[in-house]
Amino acid sequence: MTCLWTLLCLAFIGSTYGCGTPAIKPTISNYNRIVNGESAVPGSWPWQVSLQDGNNFHFCGGSLINQNWVVTAAHCSVSPSRHRVVLGEYDRSSSSEQVQVKTISRAITHPYWNANIINYDITLLKLSSPVQLNSRISPVCLAATSDVLPLGITCVTTGWGRLSGSSNATPAKLQQVALPLVTVDDCKKYWGSRITDVMICGGSAGASSCQGDSGGPLVCQKGNTWTLIGIVSWGTSNCNVRAPGVYARVTKLRSWIDQTVATN
Repeated sequence: MTCLWTLLCLAFIGSTYGCGTPAIKPTISNYNRIVNGESAVPGSWPWQVSLQDGNNFHFCGGSLINQNWVVTAAHCSVSPSRHRVVLGEYDRSSSSEQVQVKTISRAITHPYWNANIINYDITLLKLSSPVQLNSRISPVCLAATSDVLPLGITCVTTGWGRLSGSSNATPAKLQQVALPLVTVDDCKKYWGSRITDVMICGGSAGASSCQGDSGGPLVCQKGNTWTLIGIVSWGTSNCNVRAPGVYARVTKLRSWIDQTVATN
């Protein structure tokens, strides 16, 4: 579509590919068990990105939040000169997918990032050029600062991370896993004082994120819209499916995200 009426076109694109509403609907079987996960429907998590090095090695995930910005984890240590963002990917073994590959102009890490305790684990990546939104590439909605997540809500995390804590095997196809959120108190029963108010916990019910999923999304469905509430951060070294996984809490980071995007 050639756009002469730019504002009209932007409105059309925005309404067609609004945040958090995949054009291709996800199917989650029984909110199943990326250790003990399942392959996603191709294109059904259109904000999922793969962060890769110059050799096409996938090392972390991320989430598209608008046409110019991706959010990932600070501990992924993204370098604009060495890394790139791949959007619209599903099967990493396929060369026929209509992916978009973007270089990174800026990587902005939260000023309070603490690598020792993995706190404020967030980096924003500004893309060198805007993403072209389509049915397989569209942004996720961000949780609002005021959002309160109901207890027992089930959320989904996605990625190409390791399939088991005891093996280095990684999947070609994007994996998804549904996780119940875990209360702060229950999370602290496992992790103790390592849990801060900038973290949210999920899992410990037979499924887990694992290495390679880092930086990727933890999303919850509100009505017909998917909202990013967590960024895959840390957990047990062996991806224990009975231990809560820890995610950076987007509600506590939203104001910094908005401010950073607005001033850059």
